[in-house]
Amino acid sequence: MRSEIVVGDTLNFLTTTPGYLASESWVLTYRLVPRAAGPAPITINATPEGDDHRVIVAAATTATWTAGDYSFEAYVTKAAERYRVESGQVTLKVNPATATTLDNRSHPRKVLEALKAAMEGRALSSTQRELVAYTIGSRSQTFDSEDDRATLLVEISKYEWLVANEDAREKIAAGQANPRDVRIRFGQS
Repeated sequence: MRSEIVVGDTLNFLTTTPGYLASESWVLTYRLVPRAAGPAPITINATPEGDDHRVIVAAATTATWTAGDYSFEAYVTKAAERYRVESGQVTLKVNPATATTLDNRSHPRKVLEALKAAMEGRALSSTQRELVAYTIGSRSQTFDSEDDRATLLVEISKYEWLVANEDAREKIAAGQANPRDVRIRFGQS
């Protein structure tokens, strides 16, 4: 199973289940269960393709799915037998082509922006002891002293490093040079 699926895209992949061949009448099923209350679980039945199993879901069907984080389990069945063959996590992502709002920033980038906003709010406040807080999803952090201000600066530094690593990975994946490489040339002047 892929780790990410865009809602509204066709899902199409071939998978092998050693010991549970489709040609021997084993049927592969994926069940996606949302990690938050609300959306209904999703069941996907694979079709046999030789010894392998073809998972194909039409774009019109995935368009009805609700974006979010899901746990999944893949299992095979044959007559009265059932065996789990895979489990993990999958994220159903919003389709940018149909979204009316979209925040596809990574978690580190969201936290960094929230930390910087909290620090800016503290710098602009008239009272040094004023509480500074930020919230990302269900997590929140409050800073209320000079020691906490130092902690806030450490957290900003940590998340700047994480975001810089993300940016470097994206550039490398796009075929560009690693922006974190430092090149030194020695020569005569």
